[in-house]
Amino acid sequence: MFTGLIEAIGKVTETKAASSGLRLRVRTGLSAGLKVGDSLAVEGVCLTISLIEGEEAHFYVGHETINVTAVGSFKPGQRVNLERAMRADTRVGGHFVSGHIDGTGSIDAIRIKDEDRRLTIEYPASLAAQLIAKGSIAVNGVSLTIADLGKSKFDVMIIPFTWEHTSLSSLKLHDRVNLECDMIGKYVLRSVDLSTFDASRRFTKAH
Repeated sequence: MFTGLIEAIGKVTETKAASSGLRLRVRTGLSAGLKVGDSLAVEGVCLTISLIEGEEAHFYVGHETINVTAVGSFKPGQRVNLERAMRADTRVGGHFVSGHIDGTGSIDAIRIKDEDRRLTIEYPASLAAQLIAKGSIAVNGVSLTIADLGKSKFDVMIIPFTWEHTSLSSLKLHDRVNLECDMIGKYVLRSVDLSTFDASRRFTKAH
């Protein structure tokens, strides 16, 4: 479990295709506080550390993760957001983030408003029911609020501190971004779906 508050920016040092996925290496100043088996959110994707070598953390990324996230497009030298799993006794300054990506979006516009940046992100139709205006969304692991919501796009505002201390400042038009919808909203949606079935799994309400 994560909070969407980025601890550090790492740098991808290697991506290497493997027979059943991808080998990924990331250099990070957090390495001294990491160990093999730890979970680390990399651009919002929960990955398990398989090896620590000096300041580099190694990961194995399976095909399913490659298919549903932007990890497969990582390149050496790329800056990535990093967050260690939250502690049970910590404050949750962002929102509950699982690190399990719901889909990817695309940067449609980047605008400057005073000192803030406003990003417009195109999202897949499959996520529409899980998004609400003023609701929470994790973009590349960063906890943000949906400022404006359309049928296929939403806007988020990025304050200067977040822009300067995350990899969002490296984004360009048409870049893919990892999206994770609000966890509580997903459980509510699932509960509503189940309420349309009786104990024998038959519809009890008209759709």
